[in-house]
Amino acid sequence: MGPHTPQEAQPAEDAAARLRAIGDELSDRFYERADVVRTLLVTLLAGQHSLILGPPGTAKSELARELTGRIEGASYWEILLSKFTAPTRMFGPIDVAALARGEYRQVYDGRATTAHVAFIDEIFKCSTAALNETLGYLNERIYHPENGGEPVRCPLIGAITASNELPEGEDSAAIYDRLLVRIEVKYLEDPSNFAALVRSAVSRPAAPARTTVELAALRHAVAELVPAVDVPDPIVDAVCTLRAALRRRELVASDRRWRQAVSLLQASAYLDGRRSVADSDLSVLTHVLWNSPAERPAVEREVLHLVNPDAKEALDLADTIDELEAQLDAMAGQSREALSEWVIKKAHHQLATAGRRLEKLREEAAGAGRSTAAVDRVTGRQRAVRARVLTEALGVDASAVQAQL
Repeated sequence: MGPHTPQEAQPAEDAAARLRAIGDELSDRFYERADVVRTLLVTLLAGQHSLILGPPGTAKSELARELTGRIEGASYWEILLSKFTAPTRMFGPIDVAALARGEYRQVYDGRATTAHVAFIDEIFKCSTAALNETLGYLNERIYHPENGGEPVRCPLIGAITASNELPEGEDSAAIYDRLLVRIEVKYLEDPSNFAALVRSAVSRPAAPARTTVELAALRHAVAELVPAVDVPDPIVDAVCTLRAALRRRELVASDRRWRQAVSLLQASAYLDGRRSVADSDLSVLTHVLWNSPAERPAVEREVLHLVNPDAKEALDLADTIDELEAQLDAMAGQSREALSEWVIKKAHHQLATAGRRLEKLREEAAGAGRSTAAVDRVTGRQRAVRARVLTEALGVDASAVQAQL
């Protein structure tokens, strides 16, 4: 990042610090969503659009609303699309009073055309009639009025979109291609987190901290501070290496997608308070370079191998953990005695060994100043699977599991 005067530096640091605090608060509130929250913040800072892909009931809408509601002074717009949603409902209804006077005019207030941040649910159900307008809105922040008048420039910083399923057909595929960041969410994996979720439905906790960031500060960061973050030559080389590795696996992303991804690397560094992109920022690319969820694990493995040397062993441990979970699923319906024997002879030892090795890997990474994100993610999987083993195979109460992990 270029040099700043003291007067300029303070607001920049304050905005980044506030966004980090927002991320921490949302991660505490939404279980198993820390990476999702951070990725959404980075995407917004880069002035890009994101897709949250997952089944119903995974808090996609609630998380998007809570995040976008933290921007003070921003005009917010949201909509649930269907195949019958007319463009005027999205971008501005006809002014009936003006029409009675013989004037054709649209009312833009409170619609997509005046929004700084937007949440578009069921994005792939966009109607054919609204497709071109929606693409123009996402691509160029422009709306072309129904009467063919002058294009309306929209103040949109970024849109968060959501869907329960992948797009079908060329129309929705065109929209999918314009969503730079794609984040998969699933139902809660850790039974202790699920128990906490159930408790939260009946308890009345104290009002949580609610940090906000001013719209002007966010816009300044997006327009000036993030683009000023330095991208060193070794990072450019790493991106080229990653592209070649993915091509060998027949995973090909467009040149446009790679170029746009650079802004995500800069935004990641800015969010962490750094003036230069580092290896750890490359991890955000795990949400950019796949087209179908089936490709995501391969992309993640290549990216994390590049980020730090701890990732390979951590991902090998993740494979072992996933295999144990698959065995647990396959044993559904078997007797408690058979499940207990499996735990005693195999699962307990392998999970404990993986846990100890992950702790050691984290110590080594932290001691060397490397990112611990990959190890932390696998550790979360290890704890979730161990919790499942305790509750489903050994009958331990989910509420008591957290104390044993």
